[in-house]
Amino acid sequence: MKKFAALLLMIGLAFNPALAEEYKEGVNYKAITEQPTASGDNVEVLEFFWYGCPHCNTFEPYLNEWKKNKAANVTFTRVPAVFRPSWKVQARAYYALEAMGVIEDVHHKIFDAIHKDRKRLDSLKAMSDFLAANGVDKDEFKKNYSSFSTDGKVRKANKLLKNYNITGVPTIAVNGKYVVTGTLAGSYENMVKIMDHLIAKESK
Repeated sequence: MKKFAALLLMIGLAFNPALAEEYKEGVNYKAITEQPTASGDNVEVLEFFWYGCPHCNTFEPYLNEWKKNKAANVTFTRVPAVFRPSWKVQARAYYALEAMGVIEDVHHKIFDAIHKDRKRLDSLKAMSDFLAANGVDKDEFKKNYSSFSTDGKVRKANKLLKNYNITGVPTIAVNGKYVVTGTLAGSYENMVKIMDHLIAKESK
């Protein structure tokens, strides 16, 4: 199945050679010092994001559409960024919800609450009250929020942020070799196209 998905990507490039030439390293995306990946034989795609970032909120619908049709040989992982101490609440919340198995149910709701409803979800109380109002068990959430496992995941996310030299969000990293930003891509639509271009490149 993985080989078949990779073949489809390569066929797509063959029938549309413009896709293979349209994007240039150092112009539309950046090569980085290669980083280890955790996806095995799959192509790893990381999204560095912050719930409070308006650009991440705008990019989210484009990313969701991409996820619906992403190749079978792609492993997608979100990485909450912590550039300031106040961002840690939302990073811990992300990993707590992921551990509870409900992150996909509430991920977009957190974005909407912050950017549409203007809620300040920057404290444990504010976040836990909001999640409880959206069907998440408050006690279980707090337990996971404060867990040793969540501590470890946040530390790992911070290490990735440093190793990938991430300076802004949203930033996409492809297979530990390339990063794509809105500034480099020129638009969020192009970010997705460049992601697929790099995935095809790494699938060969």
